[in-house]
Amino acid sequence: MADNKPAQSIFQQRSRQCYGSAFGKNIGKVIQGAKAMTENSDFGTFGRFDETPVNEMSPEMKDAYDFTMKLRGLIPGPHKIWLANPTLSKTIVPTGYYYQKLSTLKKSEIEIVTNIINGQWRAVYGNYEHEKIGEEQGHLEPEKVQALIAGLPTSFSDPREQVVYQLASALAAQRVVPTGLYKRAKELLGDAGIVDVTVLMGWFTMVSLTLMAFDVPANAVGLPQ
Repeated sequence: MADNKPAQSIFQQRSRQCYGSAFGKNIGKVIQGAKAMTENSDFGTFGRFDETPVNEMSPEMKDAYDFTMKLRGLIPGPHKIWLANPTLSKTIVPTGYYYQKLSTLKKSEIEIVTNIINGQWRAVYGNYEHEKIGEEQGHLEPEKVQALIAGLPTSFSDPREQVVYQLASALAAQRVVPTGLYKRAKELLGDAGIVDVTVLMGWFTMVSLTLMAFDVPANAVGLPQ
């Protein structure tokens, strides 16, 4: 079961790099500055998306914001955008929480799947974030993470990690799972593990399409919510 504390640390580090001593202080000035920078622009505070400061959120959006904070402890990248649809956002957040805390997959296996499907969709924010997360939290070798994103061949000595890699690669590329591969995956992961892999790929497809639609760059930080 994975823990989301390192992910929060990464987000906070990037926020501090962007805002310096303003992080956690003088938030109003930071928000005004972000708005000024994006006036008369095709871009907002997070890619094309204009975030709503917490103190300006509608009751429905604030409820979704609080719900996300309760489960995740922060507002991760695409969740910033999903708050625009508060009802839908509240149905999405528990799935992300599941993969942080309750999944049958180890963190290394989650990041193998994540980097494979992110690489297929080429959403730069997601690729940048999970290249780091795969190394720092998944404890995967940097060269292997890079291969996953780039669609290059790689392999894993751990049998579970290897079959997760093969299953996710087959689904992302040829979209055909041979019977032999299915049997190996079932033996090592069980049906629950196979479901974990397939739904996780769907989750990060949703993440990637959101980031692509709103043209979120790799170095995006957003408002310090």
